[in-house]
Amino acid sequence: MAATQKIIVLRFSAMGDVAMVASVLREFSEQNPSAEIIMVSRPAFKPFFDGIPNLIFHPIQPKTIHKGIDGLYKLYQELRSYKPNAIADLHDNLRSRAISTFFRLTGTKIRRIDKGRAEKKRLTRNNNKVFKPIRKTVERYADVFRELGFNVKLSHKLNNAPQEIPVKAHHLFANKTTKKVGISPFAQHVYKVYAFEKMEEVIASLNRLGYELFIFGGGKTEQIVAENWTKTYKNVYNLIGNFNLTEELAMISNLDVMLSMDSSGMHMASLVGVPVVSIWGPTHPYAGFLGYGQLESDCIQIDHPSRPNSIYGNKPCLCGVENCIDLIKPETIVDKIKEKLNG
Repeated sequence: MAATQKIIVLRFSAMGDVAMVASVLREFSEQNPSAEIIMVSRPAFKPFFDGIPNLIFHPIQPKTIHKGIDGLYKLYQELRSYKPNAIADLHDNLRSRAISTFFRLTGTKIRRIDKGRAEKKRLTRNNNKVFKPIRKTVERYADVFRELGFNVKLSHKLNNAPQEIPVKAHHLFANKTTKKVGISPFAQHVYKVYAFEKMEEVIASLNRLGYELFIFGGGKTEQIVAENWTKTYKNVYNLIGNFNLTEELAMISNLDVMLSMDSSGMHMASLVGVPVVSIWGPTHPYAGFLGYGQLESDCIQIDHPSRPNSIYGNKPCLCGVENCIDLIKPETIVDKIKEKLNG
């Protein structure tokens, strides 16, 4: 590729998807050092891209200055100043298509992600289900750059480089002899969340084993749940609402393992090279959203002919009276974490 290649990359949400883009761009940048990347996403996600060479982060403000078609045209004018050679649309929604269309009218090369909607439908339908792995989402992202003429070979390996612990968290990581387990027990969709009572059983068991546990991810409601756990168990620390995303990523990079739902917690840990034990309900790693570099053998899930019935976890489980995720026994999760820590 020419040394002056500039690519605008569009991916606005959701949090886990944007984190996966960052994992891909780290390897893309290493393999294509002459390419310049302009990453367009929500301001909150900027820390995911810190430290990637030749990358400029350009925020989209969809609720204010970039709202509606007039706002998107304003964003297009901002992006046009970079004089891009190509647009990599990794989102394929109305906003990204509108911006791509503006650029297409000026002759800029556009390539868009193939989300594999037909394959995903076959995987999640109840009748005549085609139960086999489909292309990983990170490879679908990389395909867009390949179609633009770049060579990209993803390693699918974790690359852990512990970052400096934030000063205000030094006391939490002072004990260097204990194993440190992150827990990201919440998710955007309730159907992907392991029952809090059962998660508390997991926490109680891990606490008895002497591990230090750190609770990540969530808002005000989740913060209350996490605070109750910290009051009950001596080795449990709530980080929700106390640290920004940059600080959270730094602390996650110093964990021994992360326990997560099929959620952004898994993808954040993957981004900083930490192994994840993940819990799955109506979704399934076969759909292509397993964290970058993570092992399917570390996914905890039940076998059932109705699984998966959802790609994003926004639909209830079809496995019977009890949600499939809650059929998973707490001791199964604890045993897997012990295996990861002692293996």
